[in-house]
Amino acid sequence: MSAYGSFPGARPRRLRTMPALRRMVAETRLHPADLILPAFVREGVAEPVPIGAMPGVVQHTRDTLRKAAVEAVSAGISGIMLFGVPEDAKKDALGTAGTDPDGILQQALRDVRSEVGDELVVMSDLCLDEYTDHGHCGVLDAEGRVDNDATLERYAEMAQVQADAGAHVVGPSGMMDGQIGVIRDALDTIGREDVAVLAYTAKYTSAFYGPFREAVGSSLRGDRKTYQQDPANARESLRELALDLAEGADMVMVKPAGPYLDILAKVAESADVPVAAYQISGEYAMIEAAAEKGWIDRDAAIMESLTGIRRAGARMILTYWATEVAQRLNRG
Repeated sequence: MSAYGSFPGARPRRLRTMPALRRMVAETRLHPADLILPAFVREGVAEPVPIGAMPGVVQHTRDTLRKAAVEAVSAGISGIMLFGVPEDAKKDALGTAGTDPDGILQQALRDVRSEVGDELVVMSDLCLDEYTDHGHCGVLDAEGRVDNDATLERYAEMAQVQADAGAHVVGPSGMMDGQIGVIRDALDTIGREDVAVLAYTAKYTSAFYGPFREAVGSSLRGDRKTYQQDPANARESLRELALDLAEGADMVMVKPAGPYLDILAKVAESADVPVAAYQISGEYAMIEAAAEKGWIDRDAAIMESLTGIRRAGARMILTYWATEVAQRLNRG
């Protein structure tokens, strides 16, 4: 042993010795403003409907959605992303309930805006899958394939209807080629230049969407592999990013978040607009299920998973725990 101390001289553990010190040197911090709450509103129900595969998450009534929005504002989160769940009888091949000014999502948008105004960024899912009887994100051709360009016409109409209903931001999630440019033009045409577009830039075909299908009452037949990205591909996401930015995307997103942190990091490094990530239903369900079994520490796992997403480069995180986590952060 040296007279001047023991080897090694560099001891990184010095900065881990107590909670206050670890907090002081933390490289990544979560803040309530980083969080966005995805919320489902179901037509024709008098009480919230629990989602079996997502413990703690419900299909809201219009009234309970209003309350959830107020709670979100109080917690200090930045936004709420709304998904409409229409009555099954209103689903059809074209998803016309999605462009009905009195459809459930449009009603919910008006409800939330009237309740919280501009205190919360009110965002709308812009996709046909909740409203089609076949469950796909677009219009089908005579051979049963998703018709990209016919779908874009429907998206343009959806964007205009959602903007008129009060959406601050529309979130086109269908992964149709050219969707951002068409939606931007559709909004500008009706004088809605101030409505932003959050592009689902890298949305992968994923097994982790399973619980979401229950949440929106999906009628999907088949799969979405012809339009959502292949999980094997990484460079493709940067091509999608370039296209979305060229078409006028105001913000971009990676979905799912946890299994695609490498993609999120690449997009965050390349994009010159804010980057979001969606911690999806399967990610939520796995933590909740393992915690229910007593296999993991629920609260610690939630915070670790969100910190990892933030560390990878997401400026905004859509998570079903948004309000709960924001309340926890506020308590310190």
